Amino acid sequence: MTPPSAPPGRPQARPGASRAAADPMDATQAPDPLGGWSTTIRSVPDAVVNHVQAGYLVHPSGVFDASGRYVHEAVLWRGRPLMVPPPLPETPAYQPGRWMWAGPLHAHFGHFLTESTGRLWALERLEKDIDGIVFLPGAPLDPAAGAPELTGFQRAFLDLLDLRVPVRVLDRPTRFEHLEVPGQGFGIGPLAGGTAPFRAFIRNRFARSVAPDGPQRLYISRAKLGADFGGILGEKRLQTYLEQAGYAIFHPQLQSLTEQIACYKAARLVVAPDGSALHLLAMVARPDLRVAVIRRRLGPGANGILQQLADFTGTKPLVIDAILGNWIRSDRKRVDNFSFGEVDFAAVGQRLAETGFVAQAADWTALPAARPAKLIRNIEATLSRRKLTFRLDR
Repeated sequence: MTPPSAPPGRPQARPGASRAAADPMDATQAPDPLGGWSTTIRSVPDAVVNHVQAGYLVHPSGVFDASGRYVHEAVLWRGRPLMVPPPLPETPAYQPGRWMWAGPLHAHFGHFLTESTGRLWALERLEKDIDGIVFLPGAPLDPAAGAPELTGFQRAFLDLLDLRVPVRVLDRPTRFEHLEVPGQGFGIGPLAGGTAPFRAFIRNRFARSVAPDGPQRLYISRAKLGADFGGILGEKRLQTYLEQAGYAIFHPQLQSLTEQIACYKAARLVVAPDGSALHLLAMVARPDLRVAVIRRRLGPGANGILQQLADFTGTKPLVIDAILGNWIRSDRKRVDNFSFGEVDFAAVGQRLAETGFVAQAADWTALPAARPAKLIRNIEATLSRRKLTFRLDR
């Protein structure tokens, strides 16, 4: 077991390089959460957008200006650029008016919150002057299939921003009469804590109409997500201990976005394994909220969530690192979001008691020695159709 750790300090936009040596306005370099091009808006008349769904992480996608030059300010960064210039289309469709670039539209809840909202801060400056905002689709452009549509939680999130302009998801290469391209103000990696304009936009505008409604002590569970999503082995035991300590067990995926936000706004003490739900919590947390995050995976996977909680709320979360090992799925090379963490519940309880999250935890115990392997066999049985197994990494 490794000792408890705190969120990482503010990362540099270019790891290993001096900020003094980098031009913060150079959009070919990583966006800086402290300022530079990530907090500016570039106006691009006669802009052309194209998207090719190719590759695993890096896609040929983006914006060209009227001279056919690639607009680097439109690129999505995740520690590195995830977009490279696509072919310049010969006969794109035409969209009149002034539109705002929003970047890729992710279907995954956590990636949507962190990587599809990061340019919306510019609405504070532009909304009265634009005809709409435009996203790239999360799938290949297919003119025969028609324009992609927003999913339920995507639409709900934008509605909670009181969005007053149309949203378009591209279904073909398109030339825009005018395209406003805000810098990326939020994301994964160095932008995990958001830029100041992005945090202010969320604080001042998101979910203002949602009133607090819920218990003051909340455990955000992953126990009902299913075997495909990873989590904590034996999490129901942890839930039992927390219920006895006065915590309500909350399964966010079973609630509407508005219900989740109402519950998070009401909470004063939150305990949760690291996961996507905490991205939303950070956006709406009350100023006096205290959060304890139980690491469920070895490595830096949770650091971005911890950074966001610290920067959005102004208070570092308590980080409990009581991992005894991780069970890694056979189709994965290393610990990731699909892994299951074997966690020492006795150590978790002790840390929660020391910091006032629970009154006492003398009766909290770790799983019996043979229990983790049995739980993993049960998980493998649910994934038998895909012939997936798990191996233990300590």
